[in-house]
Amino acid sequence: MKLILTRHGETEENIKKIWQGHLPGKLSKLGIEQAEKVALRLKDEKFDAIYSSDLARSSDTAKIIAKYHKYIPIYFVKELREVDLGSYTGKHNSEIDLDNCPPDMETRKSMCKRAKIILDRAYEEYPYGVVLFVGHNAINRALLTVIFDKPTEYVKECDIQHNTGVSIFEITEDKNHKVHLLNCAKHLE
Repeated sequence: MKLILTRHGETEENIKKIWQGHLPGKLSKLGIEQAEKVALRLKDEKFDAIYSSDLARSSDTAKIIAKYHKYIPIYFVKELREVDLGSYTGKHNSEIDLDNCPPDMETRKSMCKRAKIILDRAYEEYPYGVVLFVGHNAINRALLTVIFDKPTEYVKECDIQHNTGVSIFEITEDKNHKVHLLNCAKHLE
């Protein structure tokens, strides 16, 4: 399966340095432009399916991309949601201490479990297809952790995912996955 992974466009909350977690998020003017640019970049892909987080910032990005893929099924799924920040949800960056995370914050292990579930589901449905995932920074990093078969701690070592950055993988049953592109945002230049 060819998997293309991207993150939502910039949000109003990103600009204000608000940690969104499971908040819906609202694409900023720039975020809408980023979504339109990634849509143009991906318009000639022959998708078999689009899977998107059901949170507004990702689902809105996915809908913009889907304008070029009118007859392709689009699934809005909870597995691609951003990390559940618990009591850090809606807090300003200055109020966050990742060395002392609240006990109600989702763990990396839980995120990687969700990432594996959705990756396995897409592979089961489209083993020879082309699939787009539209997610968020942390869940996309969890997906990379699963694809690279790394320990859950790898999530924090991954590069921050650019808004609408594109990664392309060849996913195989034997887990010998190939990386063709990683977090590329050249369409934004």
